[in-house]
Amino acid sequence: MGVLNWIDPHVDKYILTTAGEQKVLEVKKHWAASAWPGVRAGIGLVIMISAFAFTGAVYWVVFLIGLVIGVQALWRVLEEYRDRFVITNQRVFRVNGVLATARASVPLMRILDITVNKPVVGRWLNYGHFVFESAAQVQGLNVISYVADIDEREDVLRMVMSGDVPQQVGPGEDDDGT
Repeated sequence: MGVLNWIDPHVDKYILTTAGEQKVLEVKKHWAASAWPGVRAGIGLVIMISAFAFTGAVYWVVFLIGLVIGVQALWRVLEEYRDRFVITNQRVFRVNGVLATARASVPLMRILDITVNKPVVGRWLNYGHFVFESAAQVQGLNVISYVADIDEREDVLRMVMSGDVPQQVGPGEDDDGT
C-alpha cells in the first residue's frame, strides 16, 4: 500500500515518547465524510468521458469542466483521509492538511466538556461529531466531525481523562474508519 503510506499523515511522529506519552487511539474519519466528494469525483469522470462525444472547442470545455470537478472532489477526499484525531495518555491532538500540515493539541486536564452530536444519518451509519469545550479554547479542536464508532471513542476518551489509561485501543494501522 505504497500510495496510502505516502499520503498518510504519520501521526506517530508527533507523539512525545521522551515525555512518556503513549498513543491510545488514532481516529480516522468515517467513510461518510468522503461519500459526497466521491460522488462528485464520479460525476467529474462521467463528464470527462462524455466530452469525447463532442469535437473542437466544445470537447475541451466539457473535458476541462469534468477535470476540474473531479480534481476538486479528489482533493476533498484526500483532505478527509488526512484529517486525524489522536488520543494519548496526556493530550488530544488533531493533524490535518494536504500540502501544509496543521496541528492543534490540548492537554487532557484542560478539557472541560465533551458533547457528542449524532445526526439521524449518523445514528444509522454509526458516526457522530465531538464538540470540545476547553480552558484554552483551542480553535483546531473545537469540533471533530465524522467520528466513526463515536460512542466507543467517547468511552475511551473519558477513561483516559479519568486516569484509566488502556493500551492502544482497537485496530491500529488497518482501521479504515468503518
